[in-house]
Amino acid sequence: MRSPITGTAAGVPFTALPPAHDGPAPLIVTWHMLDAPRSDAAFAAALPMDELPAWRVHLGMPMCGARMVDGSMDAGWELIQQDVLMSALHPFVRQATEEFPAALASIRAQLPVDDGPIGVLGGSLGGAVALRVLADTGVPVFAAALVNAAIRIRSVVDLFPGEYPYDAESAAVADGLDFVSRAAAIAGRAPLLVVSGELDHPALRTDASELVDAVGDRAELLTVPGLAHPLADEPGIEPAPQLPLAREVDAGLTAWFRRHLPGSHLQDSD
Repeated sequence: MRSPITGTAAGVPFTALPPAHDGPAPLIVTWHMLDAPRSDAAFAAALPMDELPAWRVHLGMPMCGARMVDGSMDAGWELIQQDVLMSALHPFVRQATEEFPAALASIRAQLPVDDGPIGVLGGSLGGAVALRVLADTGVPVFAAALVNAAIRIRSVVDLFPGEYPYDAESAAVADGLDFVSRAAAIAGRAPLLVVSGELDHPALRTDASELVDAVGDRAELLTVPGLAHPLADEPGIEPAPQLPLAREVDAGLTAWFRRHLPGSHLQDSD
């Protein structure tokens, strides 16, 4: 196993895990959770997918990891307390999606990745970014995966105390981040694996099942017994040893992406 490579791509921090073999290889891009693991480096440690003959480039979400304010998540939590949807969840997803094309171009310039379709993976709020890449961009994708994902942003908002005061603007934002209702835009883009922890928040588990049903034949649901929402222990910012349940998720993701990698690379997987 080769050492991680850290850097920035068009201003976006990343942790890149190279394949075992030399030469150009497919690219899988990920976006992490706001729960643990809540940085690109920690997400890379939790879900390294080491056996894949592909580059796994884990991008940092806004205000997380290297982009934390004053070295802590406090500023992000303050935005959540101010207005969970319009000050935090929506801006984070919007920024991560909007900065992705330039980051992808920079990754291709920095690393020996091939120029074919990419894989995308998102955990929790990072799942909404992966879904927006599928629904709202034309970036070619060979396979996609979600883990305990924010599939309907209203379900995430409901996890926070109090009744959220939707108005016309915030309701429209929430509608745009309801990917069950946007399944038709996702269905033709790429095969989709939806990983759902058995002990994840009930609404998120319902959303996972309904997204798979709505997308149809190209979507699969993988339920992981005993898995709650996080994939790592707190504080979840620095890389940590992989937890047993995260190892199960990692194995499922590895098998999924291996199935869908461009065939010319499968022979290099030993």
